[in-house]
Amino acid sequence: MVNEHEVSTAALAYLGDSVIELCVREYLVELGITDSKRLNETARNYVRADAQAEAVKNILPMLDETESAFFRRGRNIGHTNTPKSATVSQYRAATGMETLFGYLHIMGRRERICELFSVAYKINSGESE
Repeated sequence: MVNEHEVSTAALAYLGDSVIELCVREYLVELGITDSKRLNETARNYVRADAQAEAVKNILPMLDETESAFFRRGRNIGHTNTPKSATVSQYRAATGMETLFGYLHIMGRRERICELFSVAYKINSGESE
């Protein structure tokens, strides 16, 4: 088992990026979208830094002390290349979210990942896709 404190923040963010991507893909398939072009186009609406920055605002009040610490750890990582489609602030928040999801994945907390993903993107409220 991996010790979450021994994994670099960059590695947690890298892993978390794929965890969020998988959550998005599962959600879109569950919606019944079958066209690969539409799946890819729709997925981008969830995984862009600006979208993640908005989504993470919805879950910040729900985070426990440890989860908040991992979010901050990711948010505060030194960023050298920010995408043109996002501000530095948005990119930092998105990296924090990715780090949090990477941490949760390493800890085997699939149920918590699903819970936070649903709240982040307002999946059960009818406001998402």
